[in-house]
Amino acid sequence: MKKITISLLACLLLVACIKPITKGINMNLSNKEKAVALLSSIESGDLAPIGYINPDKYIQHNLAVGDGLAGFAEVMKQLPKGSAKAKVRRAFEDGEYVFTHTEYNFFGPKVGFDVFRFENGKIVEHWDNLQPIVTKTASGRSQIDGPTKAIDLDKTEANKLLVKGFVKDVLRGANPNKITEYVSTEKYYQHNPGVADGLAALGEAIQAMMKAGTPMNYSKNHMILGQGNFVLTLSEGEFMNKHVAFYDLFRIEDGLIVEHWDIIEEIPAKENWKNNNGKF
Repeated sequence: MKKITISLLACLLLVACIKPITKGINMNLSNKEKAVALLSSIESGDLAPIGYINPDKYIQHNLAVGDGLAGFAEVMKQLPKGSAKAKVRRAFEDGEYVFTHTEYNFFGPKVGFDVFRFENGKIVEHWDNLQPIVTKTASGRSQIDGPTKAIDLDKTEANKLLVKGFVKDVLRGANPNKITEYVSTEKYYQHNPGVADGLAALGEAIQAMMKAGTPMNYSKNHMILGQGNFVLTLSEGEFMNKHVAFYDLFRIEDGLIVEHWDIIEEIPAKENWKNNNGKF
């Protein structure tokens, strides 16, 4: 299908707010497949995936975007022609939720986590966290490479409980000495640009931030989603003396965390919000 310009896509999104798009959509797809198709359409210009959004109920938690389809259309309209790119690297499904890990070019190269909530096969709510892509990292790994396929599907709930304990005891500080009960001491692959591989490097990074007077503080966890050996957490707190959202993706192997990706995004002051739904 021939690509269309961003401005035309924006106009058609606005039309979709009034008259839902139904032509060409396949409602027999899984929710995960629908979410991937929607994100991919940002680059391809395919209009059909817009039909996977409920035009009467689309709650937006990206605070830089207005509510509903109209808000998303306004952002698309501001993009330079042909500049938008979206390559989904990971996609997972947990009940009515789908969460994705995507490489974007959206006002510059970025990596993002997106969370979609579905009702009756249609997207009704969206959360995300975005961060610029860093080319040189402490571990030599990129912010998005590594395994992509969920395995151990029968261990989903156990892995979510493991990560829940890690967030409570380690990230939120209830009992940080229990870290080796959650994270492998033999291998720990790190995709945070500023932290090297291994558990020791993680400890060194935390100590360095504390000495600099800029500790990483997780004050509240809002959501834990998982499929098989991948678990995503959505939390808020303080980083570099700023109010931020933490999105952390963990890969679990034999009951321990062995790999970590994250995105940290500053939460803007409320007077700058484009919607009133809150970050979480």
